[in-house]
Amino acid sequence: MITMAAPRWVTLRAQWLGQQLRQLREANGLLVKDVAEYLERDPGTVSRYETGVYPVRHPELLKLLDLYGVSDEHRRYTLLKLSEEVWQKGWWDGYAPDLADWFSDYIWLESRADAIQMFDNVLMPGLLQTEDYGRTAITTASWDGTPEYVRRMLEVRMTRKAVLAQPEPPHLTVILDEAVLRRPVGGPAIFAAQLRHVLDCAARPNIEVRVLPFSAGVHPSPTGAFKIFTMPDPFPLIAHAETPQGSVYIESPNCTRLVETYDRLQALTIDPDESTRLISSLAEELQ
Repeated sequence: MITMAAPRWVTLRAQWLGQQLRQLREANGLLVKDVAEYLERDPGTVSRYETGVYPVRHPELLKLLDLYGVSDEHRRYTLLKLSEEVWQKGWWDGYAPDLADWFSDYIWLESRADAIQMFDNVLMPGLLQTEDYGRTAITTASWDGTPEYVRRMLEVRMTRKAVLAQPEPPHLTVILDEAVLRRPVGGPAIFAAQLRHVLDCAARPNIEVRVLPFSAGVHPSPTGAFKIFTMPDPFPLIAHAETPQGSVYIESPNCTRLVETYDRLQALTIDPDESTRLISSLAEELQ
């Protein structure tokens, strides 16, 4: 019996850097073996650079930029900056044994985004959850997880929220299906505290919360929740959707449909002031 090794996870940023390098090589009419000879590497190593399986290091990236004739200072800066991001470790790496590979990318996107747009129709987004609400949600979804696993995942979820309090936080726009506000999680006291927490978050200048009311009827996202990350240069716009068995990331321009879907959802929401009044009244009903 032959046991196949699991494929190594390639981060989004490593993929982006590799794509840029492949495009530059092809634009210069060079083959992989030509680049390998120039770097005094084997062709397999160059291929791994371009697929992101093994991201190129800074010294060799400088050589490649010279080989490909990249003289524009801004272009060189963005590629070198991307290379730094590829190798930079995040606080979440300490939780790697418990995190799905795709989720490390997700936390990285949250930590770097200029703006985040969220649509949720089942649970409050993690960035707005209280500890008690989050614990209930994690325990319910990870019914086979150990108490230690739940503790660590809750710690990750709570630590992620720090991004909203940093000196230059991302602008967060959240659309909540009314069902999220009426689905009790953890009992009346926990759920009431969660609703009040959302109100506190919505009072921040960088956070906008809108409710998609039941009265809107059928809406443009019947398949469920998704997120859109507006990233700083040199990263593309990224859309994200989670499934029970993993996660899907879609880069611009291929995520145009989801961007339009979000705009259509927002057009169906009640305004932020009316949304906070609705959330407040629902919290009071739980007292």
